[in-house]
Amino acid sequence: MRVTHSMYRACNTSSPLATYTTGNDSIKITTKGHHFFFCGVPGHCQAGQKVDINVLRLPETAPASAPSGSTLSPPPVPSVSVPVSSPSNALTLKASKGNFAKLGLAITVLQFLYQVSH
Repeated sequence: MRVTHSMYRACNTSSPLATYTTGNDSIKITTKGHHFFFCGVPGHCQAGQKVDINVLRLPETAPASAPSGSTLSPPPVPSVSVPVSSPSNALTLKASKGNFAKLGLAITVLQFLYQVSH
């Protein structure tokens, strides 16, 4: 659902600006500013399934295609430090030690988010 800022803050599903129901919807954002969306399934918004997309500016004209010989690379992934408490008999993952530990932490967080959303 696309909603207003006040509806977004309150997880109010009573009168959305737009509703998307296929699960495979594409949304074209054509204006700068904040665009608020959340899941309309009861309890999902309260569980965090919502997003505030802030478009800072739109390009004057979008290129039709990338110049020949150029390659596009994805933006770098920011490093996140998440404090984790662990019982004494469990394996402790230290996010600050090596790339594999960071990858493991990222996978653990993604698995948790997936389980919460389903």
